Amino acid sequence: MARAAHRRRRRTIGALTAGATALGAALAGVALLPAGANAADGNLVVNGGFETGTKANWTCSGTANIVTSPVHSGSYALTATPSNSDTGQCEQKVSVQPNSSYTLSAWVQGAYVYLGTTGTGTTDVSTWTTSSSWSQLSTSFKTGPSTTSVTVWVHGWYGQAAFSADDVTLTGPGGTPPTSQPPTTQPPTSKPPTTPPPTTQPPTSQPPTSQPPTSPPPSGGVPKHAVTGYWQNFDNGATVQRLRDVQSAYDIIAVSFADADPSNRGGITFTLDPALGSKLGGYTDADFRADIAAKHAAGKKVVLSVGGQNGTITVADSTAAANFANSSWALMQKYGFDGVDIDLENGVNPTYMGQSLHSLASKAGSGFVLTMAPETIGMYSTSGAYFQLALTVKDILTVVNTQFYNSGSMNGCDGKVYSQGTVDFITAQVCTHIQGGLAPSQVGIGVPASTRAAGGGYVSPSVVNDALDCLATGSRCGSFVPPAKWPTIRGAMTWSTNWDAANGNAFSNSVGSHVHAMP
Repeated sequence: MARAAHRRRRRTIGALTAGATALGAALAGVALLPAGANAADGNLVVNGGFETGTKANWTCSGTANIVTSPVHSGSYALTATPSNSDTGQCEQKVSVQPNSSYTLSAWVQGAYVYLGTTGTGTTDVSTWTTSSSWSQLSTSFKTGPSTTSVTVWVHGWYGQAAFSADDVTLTGPGGTPPTSQPPTTQPPTSKPPTTPPPTTQPPTSQPPTSQPPTSPPPSGGVPKHAVTGYWQNFDNGATVQRLRDVQSAYDIIAVSFADADPSNRGGITFTLDPALGSKLGGYTDADFRADIAAKHAAGKKVVLSVGGQNGTITVADSTAAANFANSSWALMQKYGFDGVDIDLENGVNPTYMGQSLHSLASKAGSGFVLTMAPETIGMYSTSGAYFQLALTVKDILTVVNTQFYNSGSMNGCDGKVYSQGTVDFITAQVCTHIQGGLAPSQVGIGVPASTRAAGGGYVSPSVVNDALDCLATGSRCGSFVPPAKWPTIRGAMTWSTNWDAANGNAFSNSVGSHVHAMP
């Protein structure tokens, strides 16, 4: 978010790649592996080529079978069919060593096939592709200092056709085998439902291993469908507001912005802008805290936004991570903030910022609200640092409201190019976020409140409402129709409540009422 209008950024967008990775040499001194493991090439995945003719050592959800065609190599491969409420995931727990590097790869074919890991102790990774013929996916990661096992997984996407996987390999130093193996099959207990995913559907691209797969992502007490607005702690030509003046349609108010603490690496500070106070005829810390309390009484959440276009907060090591968490927590206690909003537009380290946010969440407890407002390029693919951060903290993430403006034209999840300022641009980008691993309830639409609020990409409130209906129900779409319906889509965000007020409250009146009427 900009303190004035956003500047347009011109960057080269790299295409998603899934390069082939050479297999490692055989591990010296490793005991003979069970049937299906490839001891000769150092593969730590047991039955990675499914050459046992069974799903031995794999745990699968939904409908998954071992087939003789299509196969990439050998005699057998895995074929799984997602449903409207299940991605057809197959996973395996693999023993590894701490502080070690690994490469995961698999040969796959089908629409929206995902490959990844959880439980790495650092940054969990994933990659995906759409391919009608066999294509190799590959990704790498490093384990944490106490990590002795990781879960590798492959899955498709809701409501899509069957996908196939073969020759799944994890190369790197082996660890001590687990004392017991997962069951060889896991048949569904009932016929998969034909309705869209329920409201408790979790993010599935990287399912947490520590909780049941039906647990919903945290909400922090935020409504099922919510409207987010940024309140400006400065005067840039928009309508100046006290926090109490923020329109009642906003469920989450992001106070913009915290500043870097020059004496505390990674730490942040916040001070009410005296020029704003003067413009308002006086606005003190006590007034501000009272306004936050009043918004709480009205059922609203207030978070402190960190960064903005001019923000220089950097969290790139453990010390900075601790300082960020501690200083954020101190400000939350001082003012009554419910959480933080991450709006770092000058780079982010997903490992250490993720570490810091988890620490902050543990201090704040179950009411913690974590929002994000990355630029569009930051959520273009799962290889981007911002997307990696979102996936790293999705167990505590409330909503990502990507800035669908100041972006120019970009590829959507279907590979086609869409221009900003259209319903297709918004819906095709949201599709990318959900296919990349976020739950629909963790994704929102970010737009400017007026033509003066950003350099480009303004859309009328009716376009925002069309996009929400397209994503939730499949109606009122443009030329792009999402591959599934996501009725739990969180809602919409705007920059800013001040620019909204200057524009006759067009956004909050129209989009606010529409979001709150969504089932």
